Amino acid sequence: MSAVYINGAACISVQDTLNEKFFQNLKPENSSQVLKAIEPNYKEFIPPAASRRMSKTVKMSSVASKYALQEAGIENPDAIIVGTGIGCSQDSEKFLKNVLDNNEEFLTPTYFIQSTHNTVAGQIALGLQCHAYNFTYVNTSSSLEFSFLDAKLQINDGEAENVLVGSTDEQTERTMELYQLNKTIKKEENLPVDYLHSTTDGVIWGEGASFFVLGKDKTENSYAQLKDIQISNRLDLDETQQFIEDFLAKNNLSTQHIDAVILGFSGDAKSDVYYTKAMSMFENSALLYYKHLSGEFNTASGFSTFMACHILKKQEIPEVMMINNVKKESIKNILLYNHLGGNDHSLVLLGKA
Repeated sequence: MSAVYINGAACISVQDTLNEKFFQNLKPENSSQVLKAIEPNYKEFIPPAASRRMSKTVKMSSVASKYALQEAGIENPDAIIVGTGIGCSQDSEKFLKNVLDNNEEFLTPTYFIQSTHNTVAGQIALGLQCHAYNFTYVNTSSSLEFSFLDAKLQINDGEAENVLVGSTDEQTERTMELYQLNKTIKKEENLPVDYLHSTTDGVIWGEGASFFVLGKDKTENSYAQLKDIQISNRLDLDETQQFIEDFLAKNNLSTQHIDAVILGFSGDAKSDVYYTKAMSMFENSALLYYKHLSGEFNTASGFSTFMACHILKKQEIPEVMMINNVKKESIKNILLYNHLGGNDHSLVLLGKA
């Protein structure tokens, strides 16, 4: 498959990533169980009447997608593809609460209509009046990677030239309570967390929306080349290095060719061992981590892809992301490795545009 270009990138996250100077103002978060996204003033982007009926994930995605399309100079993409782990869970919760509160009678359909996972892609298309291919992937932590793969195939097959690809996930009160009960989220007594040397299980949960415009052609605004993607649902710990080596070999690369590796250390001792295993392969690469900035969530890899795009374009790495002290004169290839709780492993290879 030939490479495609990332020509626009926007992100709403726990950091102030819509701000142009966000690169210098990244603040690690390690002492709350749940991290909230910094949201823009939606009135500037969405009519108030429409905004009232939208859930947080739809609003975040609408704004992030507008920014990404503006950057790429695209008014109407040839396809809209969104990846999400838990979709519009706020509206799902509201609908189920109404079912219980009203004894399954006299229910308004609004929350039900807007609770489906594909609401985000649908609302973006309505806003743009875009009648093209519209698809939503719901594959836990590899939802964005599947979306990228679909977009790449469409561009390589000549079915599309510019594709809007995004990932989004929001928090809801009840779901966060359940995550605390089943120990997905760290216990209070285990905070603050040392992301790289954690001895306790569980994570700090975040949220956010990241959108990218993939294009067939390079432009002067291009951030990066999306070279390849590999996804594996299950992986034994001792298969990790082979998984990475095979992926690099497929792209005619060795570990020496990788200038930076972005790893998804989440502070969950049980599943972070995969990253430790991967880390030992890249002695001469800059090793980075990011979930101390974004929190862990189903589509946290959207944040790391966004950061990787900026690192490739600016040719500099924020100090706050560094695990080791390896400095590179030029950054050509970045490898992103992510999974959620030891499942759904993904590798994404980005190159300098």
